[in-house]
Amino acid sequence: MNSSLLFVVLIGLTLFSYWFGLKRSLKVAGGPEHKKDLTCLPEQFGLLTAMVCGLPALITLLIFNSAEQLVIEQLLTLTLPTKIQSLSSIDLGLYLNNIRSIASSETTPALLKTIATQGLALQTSANIALQGQYNAALTLQTLNQQATWLRTALVLIIAVVSIIVLVRKFSLTYKARQKSETIIRALLVASSAIAILTTLGIVVSVLFESINFFKSVSPVEFMFGTQWSPQTAMRVDQVGGSGAFGAIPLFAGTMLITFIAMILAVPVGLMIAIYLSQYASPRLRSIAKPMLEVLAGIPTVVYGFFAALTVAPVIRNVGESFGLSVASESALAAGLVMGTMIIPFVSSLSEDAISAVPKSLKEASLGMGATHSETVVNVLLPAALPGIVGAILLAVSRAIGETMIVVMAAGMAANLTANPLDSVTTVTVQIVTLLTGDQEFDSPKTLAAFALGLMLFITTLGLNILALKVVRKYREQYD
Repeated sequence: MNSSLLFVVLIGLTLFSYWFGLKRSLKVAGGPEHKKDLTCLPEQFGLLTAMVCGLPALITLLIFNSAEQLVIEQLLTLTLPTKIQSLSSIDLGLYLNNIRSIASSETTPALLKTIATQGLALQTSANIALQGQYNAALTLQTLNQQATWLRTALVLIIAVVSIIVLVRKFSLTYKARQKSETIIRALLVASSAIAILTTLGIVVSVLFESINFFKSVSPVEFMFGTQWSPQTAMRVDQVGGSGAFGAIPLFAGTMLITFIAMILAVPVGLMIAIYLSQYASPRLRSIAKPMLEVLAGIPTVVYGFFAALTVAPVIRNVGESFGLSVASESALAAGLVMGTMIIPFVSSLSEDAISAVPKSLKEASLGMGATHSETVVNVLLPAALPGIVGAILLAVSRAIGETMIVVMAAGMAANLTANPLDSVTTVTVQIVTLLTGDQEFDSPKTLAAFALGLMLFITTLGLNILALKVVRKYREQYD
């Protein structure tokens, strides 16, 4: 059976094992009326049985599925002629792709076997090569069938054997609850390790490709250069054949748009949070907060259309009425719309942080004679500062990582300017541009995307460290 069906069967077997473990514990106790003689509850015996049944089998299934294709490919390669095995890795990969296409098509195994054994009508060199591919496809189908049966048998045997071995250990003094908690604790540790390893894997992969990029482009030129033109020519005599990889305009554009967005999002979001948590009636708050959070669910491409078709023309017309030169795609339009999009992040999280402040602080301030406004400014906001800083940090990260609004409203021109009325671009937009389409991962143009990603990661890491220092400094006053 395939992996999906096998997973469903495994879930059913796990549920059965819970019932079986529960009944088995009652039988060991001598019946339901004697279940108090057990060290743990019968439900805990059932839970332990379910975990012992499902977890090893599920891990086996995941490992088998991860390694299956690699092992089958290696076994298939060993059955190919020596001439085919000696091909380069790229040519061999193309040959194996053809074999997989033939094996996964609607061609039946019987037809494949007929072609492979009897051959094609005309014994030309092309037909002989095609016959070899059909023969390899038949071998691949056989290996896939064997792997399917092996996977099914292995997973089910492990599940059943685990149940049998465990229930034979049941006794009145068996500590099922402690063992269940040990397994759950191990799962929590494994989940944390997966998160950490995933982060390390992302960092290492980006760092490795960035090192390859810096072998072709000087890090000084990349981090301090003011010209960004990653287009590289096919011939040396073409204009711009070497490209220009100065990333300063990209980071300047990113910071400019982010700064404009935060100027709008932070004050407005914070004032909304203060009003909803301290001044609004419960009825108004129950209506206004969900309506505000609807903004967070709108796709960013919709904001991009709004910025390009509505906000940008309005800014251009207003600027021209004052005699200012405003680009059709400006950083101001992108920043304002992005700030509008970010307002729910700041307001919702800040409101939760302010509402979480103990009421005793507010009541003590009011009892000392402070007004409501003074209490908010001098007591509630400092006490909720860690949560507010976290909300602002999340908003900044959201602004730095935004792409669609910038593409549609700010353009893609890498201009080094601090004028919000000019067209600029951001790091994320250039990463998408560099990795769009079929790219070769041995050219500086493509590898530049990984270098930009690394610098963006370092920037956000610095923001996190700064936020943690602010939180720790002010949290000590209330611990």
